[in-house]
Amino acid sequence: MIIDLTRQNESEKWAVKSDSIVGGQSEGRINFDNEKTRFSGDISLDNNGGFSTIYRPMKPLFKNINKVVIDITGDGQTYQLRLVGKVNEHRLAYKHSFDTTAGKRQRITFSLVDFVASFQGRMIVNAQVLKPENILETGFLLTKDSEGPFSLSVFSISFF
Repeated sequence: MIIDLTRQNESEKWAVKSDSIVGGQSEGRINFDNEKTRFSGDISLDNNGGFSTIYRPMKPLFKNINKVVIDITGDGQTYQLRLVGKVNEHRLAYKHSFDTTAGKRQRITFSLVDFVASFQGRMIVNAQVLKPENILETGFLLTKDSEGPFSLSVFSISFF
């Protein structure tokens, strides 16, 4: 499965959530920009803020899927690729951090077994390994301890 973010109709399937849901003042946005989808905004630490995320629902994957590849251009900051799954009737986020190099296009490969389960930013110890057939959503998150702008351009997310 490939999520092709070089097409405008794909960028319209994504939603933004920032720390305003918990009282923060960070801002995030998603827009189609010259054959890529750009996740950008400003992080604010006011009112215990400090994160912004984008996400989209997806259909469960085939059981034999075990890798995901992202094609991105970042701004030099560390982001998280997030996969949300249903485990024992509960939604659980699985995350994997990755570093970007400012202005450099990168293809980064992840193994699903390396994703770490978390709930509201806290690691879940002894959580079930992420199974591709349980994935309901994918997205990106930026969380940090300093204020300022961010920008992550995404060309594609491929599962194989």
